[in-house]
Amino acid sequence: MTPRLVPHRVAVLAVPPVIGYDLTIPPQVLGEARGADGEPLYEVDVVTVDGRPVAASRGYGIAPSAGPEALTVADTVVVPGTMITGPRTDGTLPDDLRAALGSVRADARWVSICTGAFVLAAAGLLDGHRATTHWKYAADFRRLYPAAALDEDVLFTDDGRVLTSAGLSAGIDLCLHLVRRDHGTAVANAVARHMVVPPWRDGGQAQFIERAVPQGADETTADVRAWAEAHLDAPLDVATLAHRASMSVRTFTRRFREETGLSPGAWVAQQRVRHALHLLEVSDLSVDEVATRAGMGTSASLRQHLRASVGVSPSAYRRTFRGIPRGADAAPSPSA
Repeated sequence: MTPRLVPHRVAVLAVPPVIGYDLTIPPQVLGEARGADGEPLYEVDVVTVDGRPVAASRGYGIAPSAGPEALTVADTVVVPGTMITGPRTDGTLPDDLRAALGSVRADARWVSICTGAFVLAAAGLLDGHRATTHWKYAADFRRLYPAAALDEDVLFTDDGRVLTSAGLSAGIDLCLHLVRRDHGTAVANAVARHMVVPPWRDGGQAQFIERAVPQGADETTADVRAWAEAHLDAPLDVATLAHRASMSVRTFTRRFREETGLSPGAWVAQQRVRHALHLLEVSDLSVDEVATRAGMGTSASLRQHLRASVGVSPSAYRRTFRGIPRGADAAPSPSA
C-alpha cells in the first residue's frame, strides 16, 4: 500500500490589526490544493501570538484555529498584511511577537503578504533577500529596512526559503506560485479554476500604480494576448500583434507595456516558457516537439530559455515535476 501523503503544515500568523482579506488567502488557496486521490496537500491553521482572537483592520475579529504551538511545527509560516505600529513605523518588534517568530523551526519557509513583509523585515528575515510589499508603502519599507533588496514593481518574489507578495490580491498570485512550486502546474491550475482566477497574472504592480484602466475594447491588448496564448507556435513578432490589434507598432507597444508591465517580446517569451513547462509536466512529448509547440523552434532554444528562467534542462525539469527517478529516462533523445 502506498503511504498516505503527509500534508505540508502551514501556520498563518495573524498580527493585529491584521488585514482580513490577506489573512483569508492562504487557507483558501492552499486549502483547495488536492492530490491525485483528492487528499489535501496542505494543512493550514490560523494562529495568533497568544492563542486569543485578534482584531482585523475593518471592524471584525479573527478567531485562531490553533494555538501558537502550531508555529513550532509549521513547514511554512505566512504573515499576512498588518497595521501593527512597531514594524510599520520604527523597525521594532514587540517582545511577544519576536518570541513567537523565534519559535519557528530553522528550516521553515517564510512567506509574507502585503505589509506582512514589514514584520519579516523587522525580524531580520529579509536581510540580503529580494522582497516586495504594497507599492503604496514601498518608500517606508526602503527607509526602515535598507538591508532588504526591495522591488516594488513585481507581484511577488521567490528567494528560496523567503517569499513575499505585493499588496492584497497579489497574495493569491504568490499562494498559487507556492502550489505550483510544490506540486506542479496542473494542481495550481485546478486551484485557480476553482477560485475563478487566472493561474498566472502577467506583469507586476507597476501596472496598478496610479494608472487609469483602459476604457474600451478598442483600447486594450487583452484580445490580442488571448489570441497569442492560443497560437504560441506561430510567428508572434510585434508587427504581427500590432496589426491584429489594429494599432500602430508604437501605440501597441506602449499600451501593451502599460497593461502588462512587459514589452510584447518579453511577454511572448514568458508565455512560451510557461507553456513549455506545462507540456513537460503533463505530456510525454519529446523535447523537440515541446519546443515546436511552444514556439521556440528548436530544442537548443528551449534548453537556453529554461536554463535562463528556471535554471535546469528540460529533462531535469520533467524528472522533478513528474517524479521520474534519475536514470529512468536514461535514453533521451540527443536534444534532451
